[in-house]
Amino acid sequence: MTTTTLAVLVPLLPFLGAAAGLLLGRTAPGFVRPLAVLPTLTALVLAVLVAVRQGGDQAVDAATELTPTGSVPIELALHIDGFAALVAVLVGLVASCVQIYSTGYLRDDPRYPSYAALVSLFTSAMLLVVYSGDLIVLLVGWEIMGICSYFLVGHYWETPEARAASIKAFLVTKLGDVPFLIGLFALATDAGSFRITKVLGTVASGGLDHPTLIALLLLAGVAGKSAQFPLHTWLPDAMAGPTPVSALIHAATMVAAGVYFVARLLPVFQASSVAMVVLAVMAAVTMAGSGLAALAQDDIKRVLAYSTIGQLGYMTGALAVGDRGAAVFHLLSHGAFKALLFLAAGVIIHASGTNSLAAMSRMKDLRTRVPDAYWTMTVALLALTAIPPFSGFFSKEAVLGAAEHVATGHTEHAPGAAGWIVLVAGLVSAVLTAAYATRLWLLAFRGRGVEAPDHGRQPLTMTVVLWVLAVPSLAFGLAYGPLPGWFDGRDLTPVLTTSVLGTGLALVGVIVTYGAWKHTSAMAAQIPVGAVAAHPDADAGLVEAEAIASHAPAYGDVAYTPDPADPGRLLLGPLHRHAAVGFHLGAVYSALFVRPVQAGATLVRFLDREVVDTYVRGAGALPRWLGEAVRRAQTGNLQTYVSALLAGTVVLVVAALLVATGA
Repeated sequence: MTTTTLAVLVPLLPFLGAAAGLLLGRTAPGFVRPLAVLPTLTALVLAVLVAVRQGGDQAVDAATELTPTGSVPIELALHIDGFAALVAVLVGLVASCVQIYSTGYLRDDPRYPSYAALVSLFTSAMLLVVYSGDLIVLLVGWEIMGICSYFLVGHYWETPEARAASIKAFLVTKLGDVPFLIGLFALATDAGSFRITKVLGTVASGGLDHPTLIALLLLAGVAGKSAQFPLHTWLPDAMAGPTPVSALIHAATMVAAGVYFVARLLPVFQASSVAMVVLAVMAAVTMAGSGLAALAQDDIKRVLAYSTIGQLGYMTGALAVGDRGAAVFHLLSHGAFKALLFLAAGVIIHASGTNSLAAMSRMKDLRTRVPDAYWTMTVALLALTAIPPFSGFFSKEAVLGAAEHVATGHTEHAPGAAGWIVLVAGLVSAVLTAAYATRLWLLAFRGRGVEAPDHGRQPLTMTVVLWVLAVPSLAFGLAYGPLPGWFDGRDLTPVLTTSVLGTGLALVGVIVTYGAWKHTSAMAAQIPVGAVAAHPDADAGLVEAEAIASHAPAYGDVAYTPDPADPGRLLLGPLHRHAAVGFHLGAVYSALFVRPVQAGATLVRFLDREVVDTYVRGAGALPRWLGEAVRRAQTGNLQTYVSALLAGTVVLVVAALLVATGA
């Protein structure tokens, strides 16, 4: 079987599994789980075979024209380079783990058949994006992921949070997709083709007429899909969906698509220095802002959501300094440990007997109750913190090293300003990442919360997946040695300067956070759990702000209260209140966009009801009144008719005489 045939089967198999799952979900429920797991696992095996055959060398290209368009042709094309081969393996691995995990996590969910089918369709769409060699075909997968995220985030549609989150995710990403679509057409118009190879050839020959405009339009879609500032606000709210969906979205699909798109078309963005600086600023604000917000969240999944936003900021930062090898390296590394973090959080939530409870202030004695989650999450957090030799150290160091090279003028792949922006923001984010990761570990596994009922051991399908993902979280970083061909031949060996700086700052974040936790724990030792008023920093406004930010549900008869031993409050000080609600960006958007739209809708409704409807009612009432008058005149009395005729004749005669006299 040729490599092209294998590559076609990779996205096709999950699609067929999704279709079969939807058709047989009600009539043959026994086939639902095999149809969810086996096609995705097979796609993973085939993706590995494609990667082995591709070998990181010459790209695999194949195309057939779908239909004559009369202008710019649209082709069903494949373009598989080293990046595409490795990202497809990541997507297949994470999707397979999520499907296996979900068989245990959602084993009692009546909507599991539709859920599993949508996850398969989600996977197929991302694989289509990864392998596509035509921008329109890529756009198809891009948009299918958007609708899948809408349905999956809103899986628990009975809850208002899930309904609102699904609508918000769909609308915010569509807000970026509109300029993205315009940018794609503008790019194809300049290049004369939607084929990625031809577009890149046009860029190499200097054939783009509007590089800055095209790049900025495309960046709008990337910001929405990959949850980058200022279109990142949908991702924390998307935690209302099932935890395995969060793992899939954050690690391998949806948010990874935007980063991957820029990596694939990086020369288009490099053609405009303005676009590269804008990308660097977007990455810097995203990294710093998300790190501060993560440090103030109480919901464990929202901490991880802001963490994803920040790590995606590292990837876009690497792209802003022109190093797609470092960006994709971190994308792959992050995919493994972030999937592990979410699935381990799912074990913690599942152990509490619910699919939504995730408030760290309620957690207590989890080390002994969920040992698999404890050890594997510790590995993943060390990778996230970028402590050597865990995978995150090597991939994050590659980003910092690339930024340092551009900042110091050792390479001209991007403006020097972009290098400095990304380098400084990356080092600041290293401290913040270590701080919120340490805080999460302390509150989740050594917290003073209310002990939840013990629901026994978790299903084997859930715990096994954690250990499978722990392997790449620990060891994948070493791939910089044997896999340089897959990264454009980029030397990903850690640089001494940025390695020391990054690791040193991460250790500072760990030590300071641990010290703050010890201090607050000592102060809170005599405060009973739930006694918020006894803590000097815990006022009602802060509790309300955090409750809104964390969406923490009631836990038994214990009302939500922040943990007085939370080191985040001490570390952030007066910023804590604002960071807990995402620095009020949602309120800003509400004031700038939502309320004006609502006011316009109210005005339109008023005009429709009071003006248009009044006119319509009047137009119907006048003939009705005339008809009523005529009907009353039709009495059937002959004498009345003769009298009316004589009266009319007299009136006409008098009128004629008056006219004649006047003449």
